[in-house]
Amino acid sequence: MRIRLSKPYFGDKQSLMDFIEDVLDRGFLVQGKYVSQFEEQVADFLGVRNGIAVSSGTAALHLSLVVLGIGPGDEVVVPAYTFPATANVVELVGAKPVLVDVDLETFNIDPDRMIEVISPKTKAIIPVHLFGNPAEMDRICKISKTYGLKVIEDAAGAMGSKYKGRSCGSIGTLGCFSFHPRKIITTGEGGMVVTDDDRLAERIRSLRNHGVQPRGSEYDFVLAGFNYRLNELEAALGISQMDGIQMRIDERRRLAEHYMDLLKSIPGISFQKTLPGTMTTWQAFVIRSQKKDNHSILDWLQKEGIEATVGTYAIHLLRYYRGKYHYTPSNYPNAARLYLSTMALPFYNRMPRKKIQQVVEALREVRDEN
Repeated sequence: MRIRLSKPYFGDKQSLMDFIEDVLDRGFLVQGKYVSQFEEQVADFLGVRNGIAVSSGTAALHLSLVVLGIGPGDEVVVPAYTFPATANVVELVGAKPVLVDVDLETFNIDPDRMIEVISPKTKAIIPVHLFGNPAEMDRICKISKTYGLKVIEDAAGAMGSKYKGRSCGSIGTLGCFSFHPRKIITTGEGGMVVTDDDRLAERIRSLRNHGVQPRGSEYDFVLAGFNYRLNELEAALGISQMDGIQMRIDERRRLAEHYMDLLKSIPGISFQKTLPGTMTTWQAFVIRSQKKDNHSILDWLQKEGIEATVGTYAIHLLRYYRGKYHYTPSNYPNAARLYLSTMALPFYNRMPRKKIQQVVEALREVRDEN
């Protein structure tokens, strides 16, 4: 029996089935009452005025750049260690992602290095709360204010994470979330943009739906928009999980603490550091190994029936970015080191502690072998 990397937990399945049956009975599948209800639930939970549901976390990031008018000739500051979508959306609007190295302990963008890359072309910063771990938002927001930049929080994995009492995603100009199956709340695929700016919210609602704007009983198309809509079945899936979100968060924190307690006895393993005044919801449980690169350890775990993977990616080592911008590993050494030394272990709500013990014992064995 393989130990899966992640497994979504849907909560009360009967409640979920009731929602789904209602959607099917109504026969209204796109952007109906359940999408609106899901948007309201998420916005209330995060303490923001507007939640706009979209088809993915990547769509949320893309729309955020589009609505801010960022395009060719512009630059956007992006961490060098993140999932490629963070940089890809900047490329997709024709702007340039300007990479900044990350902190080796928090894995998040290093504010000290951000100032070095800001130019007259810089229009925005996309800090990532990596694996749910809050980035240093006070300093990031101070820098953005000094230079007149917008802040788009990539909170894809940070639903429920807190920075000094505020919800991640609610601090910048716009916040972007993902509801991919590895996230704490999943709709299969899906995402959301949140903001307190009503004007931006109205434009994003139009852009996600082909640029449409109601005019009485008719519609006009006032923007060149996209089809980035969330459907009713996906929204129903999200609604069925939101009522129990605090339970999910508390459980993930307990599971992470259990993992760390067991792993402390294995030399050379360290964990992602959280900053004072912050709380992470542990979207993923990622460790760093000091003994050898993660790829050989991942191969061993796979042979033992344990699904594990790299933490995330060093953007400058990916073929597209390496080829276009002529990066070398030394350009962003911390990102390169983290890519080679971190790994995401099996981690999900309702994960049996016996399986955590098995993962830890396998890690202990591979280190003893080498």
